[in-house]
Formats: sequence, structure tokens, C-alpha cells
Amino acid sequence: MAANLLMLVLLIGGIVLAYNIKKEVFPYFDMDMVRITVPYPGASPQEVEQGILLAIEEAVVGLEGADEVRSTAREGFGTVTVDMIEGENLQKLAQDIRNEMDRIVSFPEDIEEPTIAIISRKRYVVSLALYGDQSEWVLREYAEYIRDRLLQEQDITQVEVISARNHEIDVEIPANTLRSYSLTLDDVAQRIRRASVELPGGAIRTQSGDILVRMKERRDFGPEFAQIPIITASDGSQILLDDIAIIKDGFEETTVSSSYNGKPAVMLDVYRVGDQTPISVSDAARQVVKEVNVSLPQGLRVDLRNDRSNVYRQRLGLLMKNGLIGLALVFILLALFLEPRLAFWVSLGIPVSFLGSLFLLNISYVSINMISMFAFIVTLGIVVDDAIIVGENIYYHQQRGKTWPKAAVTGAREIAMPITFAILTNMVAFVPMFFVPGFMGKIFKQIPMVVISVFAISLIESFFILPAHIGRKRTDAPSGLFGWIFHAQQSFGRAFLKFVNQRYGPFLKATIQWRYLTMATGIAIILVTIGYIKSGRMGFELFPKIESDYAKVTAVLPFGAAFEKARQVEKKTDTGSPGGNFKKWR
Repeated sequence: MAANLLMLVLLIGGIVLAYNIKKEVFPYFDMDMVRITVPYPGASPQEVEQGILLAIEEAVVGLEGADEVRSTAREGFGTVTVDMIEGENLQKLAQDIRNEMDRIVSFPEDIEEPTIAIISRKRYVVSLALYGDQSEWVLREYAEYIRDRLLQEQDITQVEVISARNHEIDVEIPANTLRSYSLTLDDVAQRIRRASVELPGGAIRTQSGDILVRMKERRDFGPEFAQIPIITASDGSQILLDDIAIIKDGFEETTVSSSYNGKPAVMLDVYRVGDQTPISVSDAARQVVKEVNVSLPQGLRVDLRNDRSNVYRQRLGLLMKNGLIGLALVFILLALFLEPRLAFWVSLGIPVSFLGSLFLLNISYVSINMISMFAFIVTLGIVVDDAIIVGENIYYHQQRGKTWPKAAVTGAREIAMPITFAILTNMVAFVPMFFVPGFMGKIFKQIPMVVISVFAISLIESFFILPAHIGRKRTDAPSGLFGWIFHAQQSFGRAFLKFVNQRYGPFLKATIQWRYLTMATGIAIILVTIGYIKSGRMGFELFPKIESDYAKVTAVLPFGAAFEKARQVEKKTDTGSPGGNFKKWR
């Protein structure tokens, strides 16, 4: 009864946890990095390095908790990335960097406000491409509409519009006009700033309640700015901004453009947040795309691209497929060589161990992701070994004349010590992965957590659940179809035992008798293998090269090349393939 109760707890509890445990494509962890970004408009990479990066490096390289400092200079801005020593306080390091940045007085006057941020990794799931032969205004407007529609879904919380230029209002005033009115650009900017505000003004208490006072002069479009008074004469006459300036509603000037399938495009990235799963986020996005494509005007379309949930689905499918194949092979082979009932209980050790391990993984805050599923696949071929050995040893004692209950107790007790140390050896083999330092260590530590959890539950199942079930074996022989299967299996078992005694036994005896020849043969095979590896015929690489689902073309133009030349290169590299493409040009 206790064994059945324990098995049900592991199975049912594991199934419940399988639905509730966090699911993500890649395990989330802190990057332990602080990034400093300093815009320097119009500066060359050499000027950025000399005027900004060297000063920042000198200021932060000696900070407590700073491990490695890397910097990159580009046209118009520079970045410095500070890696934290493992175990230090990341918030304290970021604050120390801010303090050091405030003390630097040698920065050029033309730089913009530096940004200091702790690097965090968003949990990207899928991208949407809105494209068509429409103006940038139309694309941006419908991109915002699709973003709002996505956020209405219960399974989607975070969406970002990328590759789209920000809105910008240009105010152009000729120099002659400024001189004629004795104005400067700064004077005009100050008047515009003061006239476009939205500020709370407190509250007025009355007998009927409080009245909130608020100045609502916020302006969002060019025509609204056109009515701002720039000069007010003593007689009350005014000169408006529209009288002296050319006002344009447009977008910020950048040297970045994007296209999809050869047409102008705007991209939307959808992320997973909290307990959302990659599959649920992807399915919700697909449903929105299907609905939106029906309502979009002619010439516009939305496509899904880079759906990372597909990789998650494939890995999950591979795990389930391998698990079912392993379960079937174990059952068939044990049923063939031992007996079907014993094979069933031994095979049940695979789902019990996997589902039971979720109890330990949930406590360890390990999610179901690409790395942990890989670890489950690794353990798939090992986890049932101890159950097979225990079951076979119980069967051995039963065949020697003992009753099933006594054979279960004797067989499990006899094999307990070697099985325990065998499982512990497997666990210890994965323990060093806990101590891999840096970025890779945070990824690899998921593997030993999964492996050790599965092995621990497998050990419990082999010594407490499996013997209890096998020990309740019925004494009467089965009848009907099961009786025929039983007798056929017993006939095969006797034939196999005869082969072992008459063929394999004498061969084994000969190898022991000629032990020096056997040992020499083994050594010769090892030497040949080592020689083949050392000869260079067997290649070695850390990560194998595999075919990608995407082809990427990168064109590098000389520094300062015109944007139109970049567009010409884009047209030459655009094959017009229906598979879709996405480009950025700087």
C-alpha cells in the first residue's frame, strides 16, 4: 500500500508540476554586466575612443567587484561593458560606476547624457513583420494598432515595435528671419518648451470636494506647435511660430532602413513574461496575425518570423519520442528475456523517475527549457539501468525456487549496495558542471540539477516501489491470450539460456583461459584508436557546424559612405526570395 501511495504521489504530483513549472526556450539568469553608453553625435570612432572611452576605462577598471572591462567605439557613440566578479553585488557595482562617471570632467562638451544600465536579457519568443507598399506613416500607425491588439491577449504581456523611426517634429527657421526679429534658436526653443507642458497645479478645496488644477498644454503634432506665440508686442499683437518657421511632422533622421520580401517593413518583437510559456505566446500571436490580416487594407500584410517556440516544440517532441521508444524497447526486451509483468513494472520506472524529479527541480527553480530537456534526454538511457538490475536479480532468485515476496526482499537487499554506489557514481560524474565559471556555468548548471534529480528518484523507485510490486506476483499461471504469451516467452527464455550455456559460456571460459591474449587484444584496440585520433584524421571542434535555416549576407561599406550607396548594395543583394528577409543598413 505504501509503495502504491508513493508511486501515485510521484506520478500525479509530477503531472501537476509539469503543467505549473516555468517553461521557457532558454534558461533565464542574470548577465552580471553593466553597460555604459555615451552618445557623441558626429564624432569618429577615434574621437570617441580618445575623448570618452579611455577616460571611462581608467575610472571603472579599479572598482571593487569589476572583473573585466570591454569597450567599443563606433561612429557617433561608444559603449563600455563591465563584467562583475561572481558573487559580488551587481546593484552596488552599477552605483559605483555612476559615482565614478559623475567625477569625470574631461568629457567633450558635445556629448549627450550617458546611460548606465544593468544588462538584462528579454525572453524573446516570436517576431511579426508588417510590410507592404505603403508610406512610413501608415506602417507605423498599423504597427501600433497590431501592438495594442497583441497586448489584449491574455498570454501576451510585452511587445516592442522595432526597426521603426521615432516620430519627430522639425522646426526650421532661416537665419535671416532670426536676425530680423533679434532671436536665436535657443530663444525659440525655450518658448516652445514653455508653451508645450502638462503639469499638475495642486488642488482647490471646496465645500463640494476638491478640484484638481492641471495645466494641459501638451502638443503632439506640428499644427499644434504652429500656434505658439514667439513674440508678443505691447499692443497685444503676436508673431506665431508658423509665421517665422517651417514646421514638418515626420520621423527622426537615421541611416537605418528595413524591408521584408523586398517591401518596406516594421517589425514587432513579442516576449514571454512571468509564467507564460513559449507555446502559449506563439499560439496567441498566430491567432492575432490570422485576425489582423483579414482587416488590414490592401497592400499590407503581417507575417510571423523567427518563431523560437518551434525549437522548443521540436526539443519537447524529441524528448517525448525518445521516452516512448525507450519505454517500448525496455518493455519488449525484458518481456522477451524475463516476463511481461516484470517488464511492465521495470518500464514504469522511466515515467516515475522523470515526473518525480519535477518535485526537486521545482524546489531548485529549474525550468523546462532547451538545456533541461537536453539533460532529460541524456538520462533517458541511464535512468532505467538500476531498475533493470534489481528486477533481473529478483527474477533470478524466483527462478531458484523462492516465492515472489521472498525473492523481492532478497534480490533487492543483495543488490542494494552496488546499485547505490553505481547511481552515486553517475551523480558525481556530473557534479563538476556546477563549478563551471562565468556565463557558460550559469547555463551548464541546469544539466547536473536535472540528472541528479532523476537519478535520486530512480534510486527510490528501484528499492521501494519496484520490489513491492514484483513481490505481489500471482502464483497461478495466466490463461487465455496472456497464457499463450507467457508460455511463448518461457520457451524463448529456455532457448536463450541454452544458448548462453552451450555457446556463450564456453567462449567466455576460453577468453579467461587465454587471458593474456584477451588483454593484448584489448590493448591493441586501444592503441589503434589512440593512433587514429592522434593522426589528425579525426577532426575536433567545440561546436559542430550545422546548416542554418537562414542565409545571411553582410556588406561593409567604407566609413562615411552615402546612405544611397547602401541602398544600391541592398538592391544587388536582394534576391526577392519568397522566404522573406529583414535588413538594416547603417
